[in-house]
Amino acid sequence: MKAVGIILAGGNNNRMGELSKKRAIPAMPVGGSFRCIDFALSNMSNSHIQKVAVFTQYNARSLNEHLSSSKWWDFGRKQGGLYTFTPTITPDNSFWYQGTADAMYQNLNFLKSSHEPYVVIASGDCVYKLDYNKVLEYHIAKRADITVVCTDVHGEDVTRFGCLKMNEDCRIEEFDEKPMVAQSNTISTGIYVIRRRQLIELIEKCGQEGRHDFVKDILIRYKNLKRIYGYKINTYWSNISTVESYYKTNMDFLKPEIRDYFFRQYPGVQSKIDDLPPAKYNPGAVVKNSLISSGCIINGQVENSVLFKKVFVGNNCVIKNSIILNDVYLGDNTHIENCIVESRDTIRANSYFCGEEGIKIVIEKNERYVL
Repeated sequence: MKAVGIILAGGNNNRMGELSKKRAIPAMPVGGSFRCIDFALSNMSNSHIQKVAVFTQYNARSLNEHLSSSKWWDFGRKQGGLYTFTPTITPDNSFWYQGTADAMYQNLNFLKSSHEPYVVIASGDCVYKLDYNKVLEYHIAKRADITVVCTDVHGEDVTRFGCLKMNEDCRIEEFDEKPMVAQSNTISTGIYVIRRRQLIELIEKCGQEGRHDFVKDILIRYKNLKRIYGYKINTYWSNISTVESYYKTNMDFLKPEIRDYFFRQYPGVQSKIDDLPPAKYNPGAVVKNSLISSGCIINGQVENSVLFKKVFVGNNCVIKNSIILNDVYLGDNTHIENCIVESRDTIRANSYFCGEEGIKIVIEKNERYVL
């Protein structure tokens, strides 16, 4: 494909609460055995984009470990490859990335040294499948300066997204970033297509003027000066930037049609593979409508839940409507309901946790191995 890819994966978000204290949001586990960034990376690979840069920043250790090998997404090529850029101190600059445009400005040499005529920019905290080739074909056909991939949202708080309005020709006429009152239920998905030379020009101008945000300082500022079009998708798309949306997205994977869409329909979603044994169900285990990942050992009852890798469920445990992250030990007679249990936790025997008025985040740091 005649485009280079950029995945923005550096932002911090307080709406994820304690879940984002350990890792960046794009590194959050999703769907049993994936990380959120796997979906953007797989879309890049499946669209035959051979050169992809990931801009990481906040709490990036877990994310950088996940990206340490490019072979899982088939980026290990002589031509192209997977690049990870973190903020660096130079004689000219000692700041973190101050925004999405500033992240690109500090790594402008990556764009200048590339030869592909177009750039596909994607956010690292969304769950979806998309062929970027179709967006690029639409972008060229419309002779657009920038194309924004958008979708209609129902039953969600649209004020946490960028809301937009298009005319009959799909040209964007209004764009409000996180408005107080939304005038439309059409939102930006954080995916953009733009010509590489034009992006360099716009980013350099932002840098010279001390502007740092791609949406506010380029999309909104230039919406009447540049030909900015919307490309609407109607397939599954979810952003996991809040605790509620993260919980809902994982619960969506319990629906057969969503599992079939992501796991069985071509093209697939790739992720880093761990060498773990298959899940083990001991006598007395009862599992209903749940996702159980590799390395799990189940002794109790699991219902309407997602268990990630290496979870141990003790005798007489009851887990309902919950998400248990990687490497969690649940002691005997534990009851977990409407909760998200943080990874590498040890829950003592006879514990009871229940989210009475919403989703409860459970973080317990008990010693699992003692002398």
